[in-house]
Amino acid sequence: MTRDGRLGVGIIGAGRVGPVIGAALAGAGHALTGITSGSDDDRVAGVLPDAPVLDTAEVLRRSELVVIAVPHDELPGLVAGLSDIGAWQPGQLVLHTDPAYGIGVLEPAQRSGAIPLAVHPAISFTGTSIDLRQLQVAFAAVTAPAPVLPIAQALAVEIGCEPIVIAEHDRPAYAEAIATASEFSRAIIGQSTSLLRGIGVENPGGYLSALVQSTVERALREASDPLEL
Repeated sequence: MTRDGRLGVGIIGAGRVGPVIGAALAGAGHALTGITSGSDDDRVAGVLPDAPVLDTAEVLRRSELVVIAVPHDELPGLVAGLSDIGAWQPGQLVLHTDPAYGIGVLEPAQRSGAIPLAVHPAISFTGTSIDLRQLQVAFAAVTAPAPVLPIAQALAVEIGCEPIVIAEHDRPAYAEAIATASEFSRAIIGQSTSLLRGIGVENPGGYLSALVQSTVERALREASDPLEL
């Protein structure tokens, strides 16, 4: 960590999540050390125009905070593989963004002296700068060892979110809640727009926009306050 508390941040994963998290942390004053290459480098460059594109081992070598934003099934093997080649550094912060895993998946890095953090921002990422505005009104699930929990919470705040602590053993239930809300919403809207399109309604997504938003907002208010009907 630098003298003023700013970190050198490296991003592993150039999909929809990693570049946005990098941009949010850069906006909070941290220095981006690099990002791994992905399938759409032009989009990544639009979000992080000045970030060097490096291989994974070099990202780790340069970074005090490593953000891992890769698909769920790839995370355990990636962390273990980097441990096998001795890439993790003692005292290095390692943060993953997967909703289902807590810090257990980072145990190989922790054995090398790295500090494990799990922070999942609860938004549907587009991979563009639009997400930065969504983060400002979002929550993030935070899991970390007790001594470093304040670090994880502070990073969630710097990303733009309000941190909510989720226990390690509760991460699977948390992930199920997130998946249910996301997948059910997409499925229902897809079915509704298909029916409207079938009867000749032009721009069915636009037609349903106000209805869906007002319905979801009402459901969320009622979930927060069951007495509000």
